[in-house]
Amino acid sequence: MAAHIDVQVLLVSALASGQGKTSVTAALTRKLVKQGKRVRVFKCGPDFIDPMLLERASGAPVHTLDLWMVGIDLCRQQLAQAALVADVILIEGVMGLYDGTPSSADVAREFGVPVMAVIDASAMAQTAGALAHGLRDYGPVEMAGVIANRVASSGHASMVAASLRDIPLFATLPRQDKSLPERHLGLVLPNEVNDIDVLLDQLADQLMFDDAAWNTLRTTRIAIPPEADASPTPTPLCGKTIAVARDAAFIFLYPANVDALRKLGATLVYFSPLADEAVPHNADAVYLPGGYPELHAQTLSQASTWQASIRATHAHGTPIVAECGGMMALASSLADQSGASWPMAGLLPGAVTMQKRLAGLGAQGWTTADGVIRGHTFHYSKLETDVAPLARTIKHPSGIEGEAIYQTGSLTASYFHAYFPSNPAAVASLFLKRDAS
Repeated sequence: MAAHIDVQVLLVSALASGQGKTSVTAALTRKLVKQGKRVRVFKCGPDFIDPMLLERASGAPVHTLDLWMVGIDLCRQQLAQAALVADVILIEGVMGLYDGTPSSADVAREFGVPVMAVIDASAMAQTAGALAHGLRDYGPVEMAGVIANRVASSGHASMVAASLRDIPLFATLPRQDKSLPERHLGLVLPNEVNDIDVLLDQLADQLMFDDAAWNTLRTTRIAIPPEADASPTPTPLCGKTIAVARDAAFIFLYPANVDALRKLGATLVYFSPLADEAVPHNADAVYLPGGYPELHAQTLSQASTWQASIRATHAHGTPIVAECGGMMALASSLADQSGASWPMAGLLPGAVTMQKRLAGLGAQGWTTADGVIRGHTFHYSKLETDVAPLARTIKHPSGIEGEAIYQTGSLTASYFHAYFPSNPAAVASLFLKRDAS
């Protein structure tokens, strides 16, 4: 029989995007850490940027909990691993509480986790109570309490608290003179904000926290599965070295993808195209994750050593896997947001253009010969190419055709971000040299 651990777990959600979930979750995380608590944080749904901020706030990697992309069993395993080392587990929701299939509410109900609702009270007072009760009763979900964001004064907070009736007001956060900066894909990267730790500490200090209410929170019982059999797991990438692009242009990388490649037996080495570093000479495969190549297009266009090395790697038949921003850097050209066009590495003939409208968003799956790889897409650029797609992903849950998967020689490229643990065997095949036939 599996053992259990009782730990405080909260899913932090809201009425909609833009309510301040990430700022509140970061403030709560940093406050608990400063109190000496061991905190582990998860993010519902596909996301790269928010987890980076939450990792900075907590000091520990932030993994994804998504019932479809990650799967219930792996989500459960990740919660169990966190429960072994944490006093508190926080799960930041995605969009509004009931948005998406599956939604943040589905995650809360699946694992028996109470919800902490973030309500932007900047333009309301007593109506906050109606929102909180609606969020609780619509599903329903177990509502642990409310954190009111952008509160103007103690009197304002009192009106909000009174309106909640039987739902506790756990904390308030005042309007911020300096908010976390954003760009087209979301918050800017934490390492781009010079005073990010000062900002996080200020958020934590300004979070007016009801310690008595916190101490009344119930714990959640997390099942700890018995240790797995010692039978060896397949390691088809054993002995293979995978070179991973890692810098400000190629920053969108799930920690779980790194873990998956290592579990498959691969050795990972990192290099920086932005620093004009060549692909490491001992690489058996190359992985170019997504990021912000459009913000660094001029630098990448002038990185002659990097461009020559990736072309030579391709010519040699070395497997290259390029996702979203990684693919953009391998097109013939990239037009940035100002309209300036820059020459790229040219492995995938075609032109990439940034646009103001979102071009792709949502969960998708790619059916390969080894089964479905699950993942997502999120991009503002468009690729114009005469290369015929090898395949197309399928959007979840609509079943509509999604992103193109391109294959030119040893290159596999797409706007699709794959979540490697969803199908390790299929992922391994992408990084292995194909037969010349």
